[in-house]
Amino acid sequence: MTPDAPSDATLAVLVRIADALERIAPARSATPDFERADAFVWHADPARCEPVPRVNRVEMDLLHGIDRVRDQLVENTSRFARGLPANNALLWGARGMGKSSLVKAAHAHVNAGLSAQESRLKLVEIHREDIETLPALMAQMRPSRHRFIVFCDDLSFDADDTSYKSLKAVLEGGIEGRPDNVIFYATSNRRHLLPRDMMENERSTAINPGEAVEEKVSLSDRFGLWLGFHKCSQDEYLAMVEAYVAHHGLPVTEETWRPQALEWATTRGARSGRTAWQYVQDLAGRLGVALKAPGA
Repeated sequence: MTPDAPSDATLAVLVRIADALERIAPARSATPDFERADAFVWHADPARCEPVPRVNRVEMDLLHGIDRVRDQLVENTSRFARGLPANNALLWGARGMGKSSLVKAAHAHVNAGLSAQESRLKLVEIHREDIETLPALMAQMRPSRHRFIVFCDDLSFDADDTSYKSLKAVLEGGIEGRPDNVIFYATSNRRHLLPRDMMENERSTAINPGEAVEEKVSLSDRFGLWLGFHKCSQDEYLAMVEAYVAHHGLPVTEETWRPQALEWATTRGARSGRTAWQYVQDLAGRLGVALKAPGA
């Protein structure tokens, strides 16, 4: 017995229901084309990797006063690019001392040393507020033939923020774990990524205070490589300024820029790579000289 065909009115209702379901359904994330660039920014909504045609970076030769940590990160990155075991890295310490600059410089430096037959290393930046979507990003990178550095700048967590648990699971503890072709680099002003008062609050309110604090501190343990950045000396600061002046070919003598650079640092209460770069930008502006683009 053949069932009766639905009426036109019933069909119209079904069409409207189908259209409504299509509108509320989450959009399918497009498979990213990782051939388009060497660097990408991850956007969580809608989920996509946006290519970055030119990375805002500093040349490796211009990073002074961080020789030990520079060599360690470059070696770790080089091993990873060649398919050898390597560690997640946490770059922590003083502000403006080149933590994020070193990550971007190491990526470019290692890529420059690869042969034409080797697959280029990709750098994917994820914003701190999108950390909870890290599993979705990992899922897009897992089947790729490329190898990836996932980079999060200024990573830290505040009270009542539980997104750090997602990061812990992805880095080591999840059922899938970190894909073999992905490594995670993060920068932070905090060695343990969590504020001290947050740890103290956990200690005072938990049934077992020691275990509660250990739960939070153990996030840093997911990073096998800890690289500390400390405030630079006056000589290191002046060496940074001198390198920038020479690199950009600024027509100024050391007798002129040296006292100005010292005064610049004094008025800002800090000596760092960032302070040196800000002084050089001001100096170039006063001299009427355009600064070279990264990589030029």
